[in-house]
Amino acid sequence: MAFSPRRLPAHQRGAALLTAMIIVTLIATLAVSMVWQQWRAVQVEAAERARTQAEWILSGALDWAKLILREDMKTGKATALTEPWAVPLAEARLSTFLAADKDNNTDDGPEAFLSGSITDVQGRYNLNNLFDDTVTSTPNTKDEVPKLERLCAALGVDSSVPGRIVKGMSEARAGAANAPLEPLRVSQLTWLGIDPASVAALEPYVALLPKALSPTLVNINTAPREVLLAVLNDPGTAEWILQVRQRTPFADLSKVKAQAPALDIAKAKVDVKSSFFEVRGRLRLADRILEERSLVRRVAPIPVVLERERVSSRE
Repeated sequence: MAFSPRRLPAHQRGAALLTAMIIVTLIATLAVSMVWQQWRAVQVEAAERARTQAEWILSGALDWAKLILREDMKTGKATALTEPWAVPLAEARLSTFLAADKDNNTDDGPEAFLSGSITDVQGRYNLNNLFDDTVTSTPNTKDEVPKLERLCAALGVDSSVPGRIVKGMSEARAGAANAPLEPLRVSQLTWLGIDPASVAALEPYVALLPKALSPTLVNINTAPREVLLAVLNDPGTAEWILQVRQRTPFADLSKVKAQAPALDIAKAKVDVKSSFFEVRGRLRLADRILEERSLVRRVAPIPVVLERERVSSRE
């Protein structure tokens, strides 16, 4: 007699099918989770590797900028926009710097593009010059505050901004009750209640150099027209300086004094040499862009980095 398997009742067959489907779903879910975790770990490792590579490359670029500034200092010449350091580096593929000769194959490296610039910070007005020294919280309303007022007027910045900057910095220095934090960078002037639009307008023309190293002199060879007008308070002399320095930068202040004998050089606080520079580096590595800003003080024997901050990092 032939054997015939016993058929399960319909409700038992349904339960078995449902159980099998649940098991398959759990297995698929676990597999997907494992794959996602592995993919995530690879992405994190790749991002960390790219970040480390970018930091090393930008550190190298900063060292190169320091070398340029050091070699320029050895010449003993005045600081001017006609010198090599003032030429910005247009975006270039990193392999062009790494290739020693035509036989050196760097095509296997990452698609990295580097650009940057060096700017003379003493071509700007140092806001810490508003105070006579590093201790006092009383601004110099006779000589320095009018310079900031003239600069804001030349830039079309609201006339109330100079007063608010002076008041806020005075209160911060004095440690008054409910005083704002003292800004260390121009972008932090918003802490004093200055609107972002005014801060953006002022940023290319003012600086906040370390208090311990202030006051500083404005370099007439690198300062823009607006800064010259503010510190000299003599439009004719300012325009003459702009025209002359395009052909031959001023080696010293004697020529300026001879052309404008009525100009008070000491009161204007100007010079032809600089010690503070801003180095900006921008690296485009694959699909990431990293930008850094560094404040460098040029001293012998090796320039010193006073500040280094990441301006932006994005994909």
